[in-house]
Amino acid sequence: MKLDDLKIAVIGLGYVGLPLAVEFGKKFSTVGFDINRKRVDELRSGNDFTLEVNSEDLGRATHLIYTTEIEAIKDCNFYIVTVPTPIDDSNAPDLKPLESASKSVGKVIKNGDIVVYESTVYPGATEEVCIPIIEKESGLNFNQDFFAGYSPERINPGDKVNTLTKITKITSGSTPEVAELVDKVYQSIISAGTYRAESMKVAEAAKVIENTQRDLNIAIVNEFAKIFNILGIDTEAVLNAAGSKWNFLKFKPGLVGGHCISVDPYYLTHKAQEVGYRPEVILAGRRINDGMGQYVATQMVKKLASKKIHIDEAKVLVMGFTFKGDCPDVRNTKIIDIIHELKSFNINVDVCDNWANKNEVKEHYNIELIDTLKQSYYDGLIIAVDHSEYKELGIDYIRSLLKNNHIIYDVKHVFNQSDTDIRL
Repeated sequence: MKLDDLKIAVIGLGYVGLPLAVEFGKKFSTVGFDINRKRVDELRSGNDFTLEVNSEDLGRATHLIYTTEIEAIKDCNFYIVTVPTPIDDSNAPDLKPLESASKSVGKVIKNGDIVVYESTVYPGATEEVCIPIIEKESGLNFNQDFFAGYSPERINPGDKVNTLTKITKITSGSTPEVAELVDKVYQSIISAGTYRAESMKVAEAAKVIENTQRDLNIAIVNEFAKIFNILGIDTEAVLNAAGSKWNFLKFKPGLVGGHCISVDPYYLTHKAQEVGYRPEVILAGRRINDGMGQYVATQMVKKLASKKIHIDEAKVLVMGFTFKGDCPDVRNTKIIDIIHELKSFNINVDVCDNWANKNEVKEHYNIELIDTLKQSYYDGLIIAVDHSEYKELGIDYIRSLLKNNHIIYDVKHVFNQSDTDIRL
């Protein structure tokens, strides 16, 4: 297969798939496939609710079409799967979207075609889970009739600097020849260059440890913050001081949510336990980070009580609901843990976030986001997300929403320590 012969299908048009489809659609015949008709209609109209691709860039992808019909991708020869890989309620990998996408590919794949997976998985999942499904659906033999690759996504939602083309792309293939072709395909759109891994398993493992390492670094800083709070020391001041050493890693405490950092480690630990190894450090980090929402809420309750504010039916405003600042993504947001814990104390909780989609928040979390903020109304306020607009509003406006006797908890260090009552 030559680059000139490429007909690309991108399966899944979310935060990962859409930027990919748009870049390929500027150079090659590309079909963006998604089962969500509303999403496809939105993209056809030139809008992207994830805000990852602007209307101007969507318009530049002149070779890209969108579809919900599987038949529309049967003439393609290079399939890229970018569906979500979440975890279930017991923190086990949920591979249903990946399995469903593999079945779809199996219905249309032909002799000589290549399928590349970008979804985050545990090492070996592509060959152990996905490929057998394609073989069964298609009747074709792997590495004889069709071939595969793995190129892990590195999209950072909301980041307008480190975008798709500016991040080095790991590539791999099921044979040396396919690995070379897959690498060339991605080189055609990735200005930062590519890194060809020696196998698909290596590429899968590299992806899953990237976010596991970050998760653990945040976990240790969160544990530092808990200790320093007890000691009455400002965590940011300590981190700034320690950061004066050249090899100190400047991570900050916080809530670890989203579709990657709080999920990917469980894929690795699942596989590790499957082969008889019980991870200790990784799971310890996960326990710390998964418990931070409850910790923030408990700290808030303690501080309210210290100010002689009656906890029962106290009014608290939570500012921010998305999993990170200046981003509309609410997937796996840990702000919900703060809200649930506050409500368990019979506290009345209002939540506001202009970045989040109100309907999506209602559907997935049963939370009604408010539009209007009342003056001199709240006993406590939690700045849970560092949206730029909160800094722009200023601390005086923040205080105007509160009663004379109040508590401000600045989780993300949006304001100076002297302007708030408690920080993480």
